[in-house]
Amino acid sequence: MIVADSDVLIDALRGKGPCTSRVRRELETGTLATTAINAFELLSGARRDEQKAKVESLLAALDILPFDQESALRSAETRLDLENRGEAIGMGDYLIAGICLSRSLPLLTNNRQHFSRVTGLELAVSDDSQG
Repeated sequence: MIVADSDVLIDALRGKGPCTSRVRRELETGTLATTAINAFELLSGARRDEQKAKVESLLAALDILPFDQESALRSAETRLDLENRGEAIGMGDYLIAGICLSRSLPLLTNNRQHFSRVTGLELAVSDDSQG
């Protein structure tokens, strides 16, 4: 199973982007998940009814991973580590990374610049970058 970040899910909804074919393939095999944080980001960004319906349909096809106690611990460790190094990535990204780390799952994201800073976080590759 891999975890999809908001940016790749938005690209998939639009039908473009470097991770779109990977998202489709993972959806077909039932191995794609996202986090409750990403679900929040997608739902709160859907301004029109049509957008909301597309987002809800996509989310219904995914496992939504919750933010739990172990995720909180891993997120806090990540935040402290990165901020002590002067490499902050933002609250939402700490939470997403913590959920992935607590479950030992790779993250599929276009935001490699931020997430590559997170110690121990595996980043999944898009089909386009496997070439």
